[in-house]
Amino acid sequence: MKITAEMLAGVLGGRVEGNPQAEVSTFAKIEEGTTGALSFLANPKYEQYLYTTESSIVIVAEDLVLQQPVKATLVRVENPYAGFAKLLEIYESTIARPSGISDKAYIDPEAKVGEGCYVGPFAVIEKGAEVGDGSLIYPNAYVGKGVKIGKGCTLHPNAVVYHDCRLGNGVVLHSGAVIGADGFGFAPQEDGTFGKIPQIGNVVLEDNVEIGANTCVDRATMGSTVIGKGTKLDNQVQVGHNVVIGQNTVAAAQTGFAGSGKIGSNCMFGGQTGVAGHITVGDGVKTGAKSGISNDVPDGAVMMGVPLLPRMQHFRLQAHYLRLPEMERRLRELEKKLADKE
Repeated sequence: MKITAEMLAGVLGGRVEGNPQAEVSTFAKIEEGTTGALSFLANPKYEQYLYTTESSIVIVAEDLVLQQPVKATLVRVENPYAGFAKLLEIYESTIARPSGISDKAYIDPEAKVGEGCYVGPFAVIEKGAEVGDGSLIYPNAYVGKGVKIGKGCTLHPNAVVYHDCRLGNGVVLHSGAVIGADGFGFAPQEDGTFGKIPQIGNVVLEDNVEIGANTCVDRATMGSTVIGKGTKLDNQVQVGHNVVIGQNTVAAAQTGFAGSGKIGSNCMFGGQTGVAGHITVGDGVKTGAKSGISNDVPDGAVMMGVPLLPRMQHFRLQAHYLRLPEMERRLRELEKKLADKE
């Protein structure tokens, strides 16, 4: 399907700079643009490509000041990244979704599957499970006993939901995600071994939570491990037992939340951030990649590093760290001069 710059501006509430009848029929990164492709520019690091791209239309910021002539037609909007994401969402909605229940799927007679659902080959839905209307259960996905899944959810191939867990509406589990495996609970024994502590709780994923590929959310020892409404976890994230994460929080790949932590809403965790157990992280907290959180963090803090420090303090210390070899050399010279005088 072809769409013009004028039509795009109408959808995004933007304005056209160039040919309003320029047409596109595909998407491309700005540095790889070709005739007939739509691209966007949100990160200033990529501005150089705006002047050389072959894309027919580029979505840019309203306040972008051009440094050179541009071949492409521009659609200026307030937020190029959000605008482009909206277009991708519209495009995705036009892709035909699977439907029907495969005769190779297993659905227990006491399970309930709602209207308009898809259940792919070799998917399993166990006794007492309930799947809401319009949900997609892709091949080899597993829904355990007593699981409750809301409307419009998607379980991609090989996603696993253990018994008694709860998923709200619009939840997405990517391939290899495991919801409700046992929490890491073991008690030291007198003979030096570790005895397993039964994990009898569950996991609750509220509405519009998205869980990345190979991410694990462990069930609670008692009660529930809870991921709040709208929260998004990247691939290979670990959430320990009895963790509670608030609403609209995001965590990048390989972030780990140890057991019983309380994590606020609207937080952002950079990749490989480690959060210790039994601590509280406030609302709106942001951390850089590879940060280590070992103590409570107040609302709105912007922190990074190990030990965890306010962002600017961390940068100042890094600057001093890089100067240590030169400082050591100068110190040795001063010590030598003092020794010679003595």
